[in-house]
Amino acid sequence: MSVEKPARNGNVLETFRHSGLASAAAAHHSRSTERGAGISAAFFDVDNTIMRGASLFHFAAGLAKLKYFSGRDIFGFGIKQLKFVLSGSENLEDVASATEAALAFVQGRSVEELTRLSEIVFDQRMVDKLIPGTLALAQQHIDAGEDVWLVTATPVELADLIARRLGLTGALGTVSQTENDIYTGKLDGYPLHGLAKAEAVRALASSEHYDLSACYAYSDSANDIPMLSIVGFANAVNPDPDLRTYAKKMDWEVSDFRKRAQLRENALPVATTAGGIALGLTAGYALGRIARGLKNT
Repeated sequence: MSVEKPARNGNVLETFRHSGLASAAAAHHSRSTERGAGISAAFFDVDNTIMRGASLFHFAAGLAKLKYFSGRDIFGFGIKQLKFVLSGSENLEDVASATEAALAFVQGRSVEELTRLSEIVFDQRMVDKLIPGTLALAQQHIDAGEDVWLVTATPVELADLIARRLGLTGALGTVSQTENDIYTGKLDGYPLHGLAKAEAVRALASSEHYDLSACYAYSDSANDIPMLSIVGFANAVNPDPDLRTYAKKMDWEVSDFRKRAQLRENALPVATTAGGIALGLTAGYALGRIARGLKNT
């Protein structure tokens, strides 16, 4: 089984466009909140923007702990993803390899099963990796009555779950093929990455009637410059060196929440300003811990 990759020629752009359209179609039909009244929306990358590290790796590690697959499987996944995880690489081939490895685990499994396990993994392995400063930015858009979407190469089922748990509108993510709600082990196009993200945002804006010149986008990676460039307000969050340089050139806003001192300073304001997100996460995490504790007594 392998990820369907575009040929290295003029068809590449068409494959990116197809991936973006597939993601936008899925997102349009699975939004988790009422549409905002305005023409503006905010689009947030996930890995190292909303969440520290690679969400796909956190998800795989959580599934391994739940015995969803064997230790040998996770070892193979770890070897394939060593460069991707340790270096923070978002190279397209690394992303494709990560997605391919994950698809090998879910082939033949049901969408319902994976969605149910996603809830558990989020509480156990992801909630404590969320970045408070970025959540505060998202909450500002929610408070302003604007739609807030995640945009990520992570499988759309996991991206949707993260969006729902954060009280966001929905998610644009990588779409996997299914037959009768069973994963086939193939993608619908290519991972939602780079140009594909821009195409997905553009397509969703069209279907949701957003004015891109009034929209916002947030990311840490230079790979997301196409997405950041199509909105009116771009913000480089925890930017890599290339994105920081480009953001400075374009006079984009830069938000860096990586310093421990900044995280401590932001802790109290986030608890107040990002009320909906912070309270929901705290309650959900606490209830999860209590439930697991009772189960083990």
